[in-house]
Amino acid sequence: MDSLNSLIDGFGTALTPINLMWAVIGVLLGTAIGVLPGIGPAMAVALLLPVTYGLEPTGAFIMFAGIYYGAMFGGSTTSILLNTPGESAAVVAAIEGNPMAKSGRGSQALAAAAVGHFAGGLIGTILLVALAPTIAELAVDIGAPDYFAIMVLAFIAVTSVLGSSRIRGLASLLIGLTIGLVGLDTMTGQQRLTFGSLQLSDGIDVVIVAVGLFAIGEALWVAAHLRRNAAAPIPVGRPWLDKSDLKRTWKPWLRGPFIGFPFGAIPAGGAEIPTFLSYVTEKRLSKNKNEFGKGAIEGVAGPESAASASAAGTLVSMLTLGLPTTAVAAVMLAAFQQYGIQPGPLLFEREPDLVWGLIASLFVGMVLLLALNLPLAPVWAKLLQIPRPYLYAGILFFAGVGAYAVGGEALDLVILLIIGLIGLGMRRYGLPVLPAVIGVILGPAAEQQLRRALQMSDGSVSGLVNTPFSVTIYLIIAVLLAWPLLRKKFQSRRNVSA
Repeated sequence: MDSLNSLIDGFGTALTPINLMWAVIGVLLGTAIGVLPGIGPAMAVALLLPVTYGLEPTGAFIMFAGIYYGAMFGGSTTSILLNTPGESAAVVAAIEGNPMAKSGRGSQALAAAAVGHFAGGLIGTILLVALAPTIAELAVDIGAPDYFAIMVLAFIAVTSVLGSSRIRGLASLLIGLTIGLVGLDTMTGQQRLTFGSLQLSDGIDVVIVAVGLFAIGEALWVAAHLRRNAAAPIPVGRPWLDKSDLKRTWKPWLRGPFIGFPFGAIPAGGAEIPTFLSYVTEKRLSKNKNEFGKGAIEGVAGPESAASASAAGTLVSMLTLGLPTTAVAAVMLAAFQQYGIQPGPLLFEREPDLVWGLIASLFVGMVLLLALNLPLAPVWAKLLQIPRPYLYAGILFFAGVGAYAVGGEALDLVILLIIGLIGLGMRRYGLPVLPAVIGVILGPAAEQQLRRALQMSDGSVSGLVNTPFSVTIYLIIAVLLAWPLLRKKFQSRRNVSA
């Protein structure tokens, strides 16, 4: 009841004209930034830090939260329409959203994403209010073996449900893990696959990899087949979701937050793991499995809902522990320190107006984003009516600008082209793209957690399975690996008995 009263007071703070103005500015900036590949919410918040020196802290953080949520909304727009993820959390949306757009259902995909973000953000923020202390305690108790087990689960799942075969999924994952090795070893400082280049010492940014594999690879693939197959203009389609779409999306919208929120509260890859796990879950549970890979609306609704809820989960650890679990949370933590405020267990007592005003502004931001994005879905979808040569020329231009914006190095453009050629080769030989991106994102973190776990156990492999949580995860992995064989045996027995 105390939380509810505090939240009501927070709405009183968030709905003042000046704070409402900062919320509107934040969601507009965030949506625009999310659409541009390579910039992302973390860079946007970092760039705006100096601008907010003169602002009152509550207004500044309300604007930052609006940028965070808005960028996750905007990132899915180009991911769905142009197969160009605006930021890493929108990577999964391209798998089903882009085929939907190509078949004239871009408006429905964007609407499903917008409502999914609203549902995920709303449920995630309610969970933030109700469960923040509990989730924070759980996050503290999870150790290196548990993190590594979670990441192995993501690797196994990604190779088992995507692509035409597990071998192709594994090959794609290995490509991503290899790219993830580029840079300095975090524990020894040894250079790996840098070829003597200082610019590669920090590794290859995941945005460059995602944009290269998705956007450049897709543009080169289309260019290679454009003359052979003259492309007709893509129809925009009807602008809203019909009853059949709603019937297929309401459950993913509600399931996504319960996958995304817990992962947002632990440092295990931000929104990337829950969006992927939500996609896997929807594919397993869907009655329309044959549509996955060709434009299943569940594959957009669930992951986008999970992504938005993970943003709320991220704020749990930052506000209650001072533990940033994503790049955006790290920048926001720096912003707190800029104002002389230290997030932690006492923050709710020392700065109740700021904290509850910030949480209340998340609810306000969700409504603003839905009101902004839902009517614009048909407008955005009309981008697809641009003639293909001009459309993909534009994609290449913005992909190049986005990649250059990440580090400001000309070498990034060369890397972008090389990764784009890898993406073209993957499409040529039927390798799914997502496992490679997952490998780049989670590979370095998985290696770090593996080495930490082995150090704690003096090199004993038993150190990887010394907690109930990790044992449970490995049992799930065993079921995932054995399920296809067991299913074949069951089917053969049924056929024999029949």
